[in-house]
Amino acid sequence: QVQLVESGGGLVQAGGSLKLSCAASGGTFSTYAMGWFRQRPGKEREFVGAVSRSGAYTIDADSVKGRFTISRDNAENTAYLQMNSLKPEDTAVYYCAARSDIATSRIRAYDYWGQGTQVTVSS
Repeated sequence: QVQLVESGGGLVQAGGSLKLSCAASGGTFSTYAMGWFRQRPGKEREFVGAVSRSGAYTIDADSVKGRFTISRDNAENTAYLQMNSLKPEDTAVYYCAARSDIATSRIRAYDYWGQGTQVTVSS
């Protein structure tokens, strides 16, 4: 069973950047596709992006395309979410998740979740 811990959240001004990390332990990291999700205030959790087990391909939500980049380092057992050109509407708790299958945008497909990290974007 894999454990996930997110870090890197914080307060940033609109237009700024943050890089979130998701450190994995307890499993063979390279066998898990990794997803990033967020939950904005008063909203349901939504898909942000995902990266395949090898890191060769990614899926991005339309709302973050061109601004957010998902990557992973299998040697470091870590997935990343680079967020640029942040907007106040990106304010949310960001979660990483893992599944031992291909990357997907379906929230219910992920088996393991981190505790989340808060990102607040001020206007």
